Amino acid sequence: MAPSVADYEAPTRNETIKELKKEIKGPSYPFYYPHFDVNEKFPPTEIFEFTDPGTRADPAKPHLLTPNTITRDISPYLGTEVRGVQISQLSSAGLDELALLAAQRKVLLFRDQDFKDLKPERQIEIARHFGPIQRHPTSGNVAGFPEFHVVYRDAENDRFREYIGEDRANKTSWHSDVSYEKQTPGTTFFFILDQPEAGSGGDTLFLSQTEAYKRLSPTFQKRLEGLRAVHSAVPQAEHSRNRGGPVRREPVETEHPVVRVHPVTGEKALYVNQGFTKRIVGFKTEESEYLLRFLFDHIAKGADFHIRGTYEPGTVVVWDNRVTAHSATGDFDKAVRRHAVRLTPQAEVPIPG
Repeated sequence: MAPSVADYEAPTRNETIKELKKEIKGPSYPFYYPHFDVNEKFPPTEIFEFTDPGTRADPAKPHLLTPNTITRDISPYLGTEVRGVQISQLSSAGLDELALLAAQRKVLLFRDQDFKDLKPERQIEIARHFGPIQRHPTSGNVAGFPEFHVVYRDAENDRFREYIGEDRANKTSWHSDVSYEKQTPGTTFFFILDQPEAGSGGDTLFLSQTEAYKRLSPTFQKRLEGLRAVHSAVPQAEHSRNRGGPVRREPVETEHPVVRVHPVTGEKALYVNQGFTKRIVGFKTEESEYLLRFLFDHIAKGADFHIRGTYEPGTVVVWDNRVTAHSATGDFDKAVRRHAVRLTPQAEVPIPG
């Protein structure tokens, strides 16, 4: 049976991260070291019925926002830090309320969580409450557990830098995860295992696609209605093949609405991103490039509807991939290890706005 946690025991409260680093030569959680098997293959995805758990939630959220829960909003538009509640201890009703809060606040940063020390089967069980978990076609996963998407960088490994290329002045790469899927991700989990020390970089940038849409003029919003864009997995697959990595499922290209509606809140949001959106359906090449470039610039330059998600030991970030975009920040020393894991439940076929 696969190990449930790292070979290395979790630090006591008295140990600091700096002291821990002196003792650890490799990853703190080697069980989650990225696994690449070029012979691993997945069948094509099929459409499934989906009802967002947030539709079942009590709007007051009594199981999630108890008297012990402390919240702090990071921005008016997105981002809330949560303390005093363990995701692993939430009931089914509490997880429904978590889906609703994630839809409303877009990004939640849960602190002091025991999530990383749960058995992998339990981690997957919790995430599956929010939908079937996407199995990534090219990224590192965990041997025997393809549901895990592993993010890993150390002095010898930097696949993110390889993917975006060295010849760029700006290393941000805004995207919504695997938006090429027919049924795109909804409530998404990301838990940190090793990270740079506080203030040393390695954060994640998030933005509200809902607020980005609201900033557009009513006339421009009207023009976007009915437009569809192609989201492609092809470049990601080609990159993996070229470096000798796996392509577990043949890449797909899927049309999605440029503006989508959230099934729980009813909010409209832009649904285009620099990472995967390639062209507007029915537009000539120059027209498509012109419109997408404007939308990409609008999203990237909206610093007043961005936040910087920071990490500390025990952080679990939960965000709604339908109404946000995010980017890694490669601003930390190359010798520093950053190790994290994503569980990515898929949701509904995007609803046109």
